[in-house]
Amino acid sequence: MKEKKLVIGELALIIGLVFNSFANTLMVKSGFGISSISSVPYTLSLVFDKITYGSWNYIFQCTLILILVLITKKFKIGYIVSFFLAIIFGNMIDFCNIFIMQRLPNGLLYNIIYFIVSFSMLSVGMSLLLKCKTPVLPIDTFTRDLPENLNIPYKKAKTAFDLSCLAVTIVLSIVFLQRFEGIGIGTIVCALITGKVVSNVNSYVDKNYYFQPIFINRKDREVNNEVVSQDIN
Repeated sequence: MKEKKLVIGELALIIGLVFNSFANTLMVKSGFGISSISSVPYTLSLVFDKITYGSWNYIFQCTLILILVLITKKFKIGYIVSFFLAIIFGNMIDFCNIFIMQRLPNGLLYNIIYFIVSFSMLSVGMSLLLKCKTPVLPIDTFTRDLPENLNIPYKKAKTAFDLSCLAVTIVLSIVFLQRFEGIGIGTIVCALITGKVVSNVNSYVDKNYYFQPIFINRKDREVNNEVVSQDIN
């Protein structure tokens, strides 16, 4: 049996945040449409353009935590950390958008590469955030804890959530913009297969790595172990 390699949970968290913030902005750059989850805050940033995309991102994510608490009637201390992580993540998105994306070349071939790279990074980043056994972004907490409480397989819940976000984006675009922004073939692809792809990445990660945070107590670690084991079913 192949021995699994140790990955520090906090390191996985940082890598996941970097991957996802870069992937979110790179997917916008591709022009093929962004992930359905990100499409909601992105569209809101166009409707209410005084607030940046990154800021709308953490507003949206924090709202998801409130919805999660209302549905499950449970509140975990880790949710507080998730709020702060969402703010950091939103600022990382704005940083990538301002200081990196503006310097990348344009063109159809480049855009195809941008989408493939961003989708791959997003899938790996989401898996790392699910597996790191630390408090994570509200959006990942939502898609991790809600299926657990409702006894739904992760990949099915993730796909349903993605499609719901896509529907909200379409409504916002039609009502406020009278056009579709940030929605394209890439958005449809993300909505339909992200859950399956992330589930497959989870399976690969489980076979080759195990995660152990430094700054988390044993009880919380055992709870996270139980949650993650349900994500790939």
